[in-house]
Amino acid sequence: MTGPEVLDVARDAIITLVIVSAPLMLVGLAVGVAISLFQALTQIQEMTLVFVPKILAMFVAMLLVLPFMADSLQGHMMRISARIIHGG
Repeated sequence: MTGPEVLDVARDAIITLVIVSAPLMLVGLAVGVAISLFQALTQIQEMTLVFVPKILAMFVAMLLVLPFMADSLQGHMMRISARIIHGG
């Protein structure tokens, strides 16, 4: 495997990683901002108020987005296996 081929595989892996993790990260960001805004408006500074809703929202999002994540990972594996079969 040459240098450019290694870079292509690494680039594809990084793009797949971003595509797979982006939905959960965006949900965590949105819930975190909403809770921070709520805390700033009500002046409630409870630490568990941040973590529990964020964990629950990310769990629900993961259940909803899991087929998309699996398809993305399967596509990545198919590209890797095609590269292995064709020898580069």
